[in-house]
Amino acid sequence: MTRSFLDIARQVIRVEAQALNQLEAALNGEFDRAVELLLAAKGRVIISGMGKSGHIARKIAATFASTGTPAHFVHPAEASHGDLGMMAQGDVVLVLSNSGETPELADLLAYSRRFEIPLIGVASRPESTLLTQSDVALVLPAAEEACGRGIVPTSSTTMTLALGDALAVALMEHRSFTPENFRDFHPGGKLGARLSKVRDLMHRGDALPMVSQDTPMGDALIEISQKGFGVVGVRAPDGGLAGIITDGDLRRKMDGLLDNSAAEVMTESPTTIGPDALAEEAVAIMNRHKITCLFVVDPEGSKQAQGLLHIHDCLRVGLG
Repeated sequence: MTRSFLDIARQVIRVEAQALNQLEAALNGEFDRAVELLLAAKGRVIISGMGKSGHIARKIAATFASTGTPAHFVHPAEASHGDLGMMAQGDVVLVLSNSGETPELADLLAYSRRFEIPLIGVASRPESTLLTQSDVALVLPAAEEACGRGIVPTSSTTMTLALGDALAVALMEHRSFTPENFRDFHPGGKLGARLSKVRDLMHRGDALPMVSQDTPMGDALIEISQKGFGVVGVRAPDGGLAGIITDGDLRRKMDGLLDNSAAEVMTESPTTIGPDALAEEAVAIMNRHKITCLFVVDPEGSKQAQGLLHIHDCLRVGLG
């Protein structure tokens, strides 16, 4: 009987998972040599492959580039028509080919050998042209393709992709690549939003709602209304943030409110956050305390209010 779609899917995933286990077991000192070559590159990492390997090569190049290793993809067919000029001494070449005999790679391999550009090859046959010509040979284990007939690149491309990720993460860890570094290369999208710092989103300068401690509440109400955040910070004589006045404070002091000064109505020692904290952390604090904004102060400095972060600022970039 014909297998169900679900059975087929589970079989494919099981076969590819086994291939990844084989790849893990097959890793050896050549992987260390590959990472050392990549780290020593004074130029860029040139990554190439044809067909399905080319698609994997593009993804690996993008992962390298976004994690601190300058890299770009060169199509092997285009390399033979001028794009070899994108390679130079100081670069390292990473070439992917399951068979290791892809004819379109010939000119690229010859160019790297002629100009002594270090070459890392990834293929499944140690005796292949690619791996015998490479300075470092990363051999993919003889794993079963998930199609069951050995003709559709499935397990082999999965292993190659995982090997590229392993190289990228090894390089990241050696360079102590941080989430902040990642955001520098990836400011857009959900990941970029998650890695935004408070200073990137906060309001500052004239937009900041602030009054002094002796400000009459009538003037404080005007400041709250004009700045539009529903809150005002209260400045201490030394310039630090002495407290804040929120809607809740106004309700609690409603009787004779206008006869009071800001210092008599404010909540002292409000919850604050530092400018270098992740905006995602600010959202967690606001949710935990059931508040809609946070004053931003330097935790190790003068305690002066540097900015104000509102929950709407976080929602606008996809946090929350």
